[in-house]
Amino acid sequence: MSESMIINEKIAFKSNKKEVWNLLTDPGMTKKYMFGCAVLSDWNLGSSITWKGLTEGGDEIIYVKGRITEIIEGERVSFTMFDPNMGIEDKPENYINLTYTLEDSETGTILQLIQEGFEGVENAEKRYPSEEPIC
Repeated sequence: MSESMIINEKIAFKSNKKEVWNLLTDPGMTKKYMFGCAVLSDWNLGSSITWKGLTEGGDEIIYVKGRITEIIEGERVSFTMFDPNMGIEDKPENYINLTYTLEDSETGTILQLIQEGFEGVENAEKRYPSEEPIC
């Protein structure tokens, strides 16, 4: 695919950075907006990160997994992402990258989300949303 496959979105919150960071990192909070998935990590560099939820039948499932590649607590976190349910090989080349960056604004906090690394992954066109971000 010749076009740049990067998703870059900004979302404004009328909340401080600490509250938005909590929204992103607290499993109880992520379940409210991430299709019932709890994000699980100890939030240290190199640590695993997973999104666990329940199937319609009530079985526990890992929807997304990865590793934290950068973290500045309360300000920025980057991690790799892989959906183990896609039927593609679990290898580094099939992971994409997601970065959350928090910035102060006049009315609260700006959350910037950047998803990238789609170009080299298997089924890139299916994994890269053409109109709206995954998160």
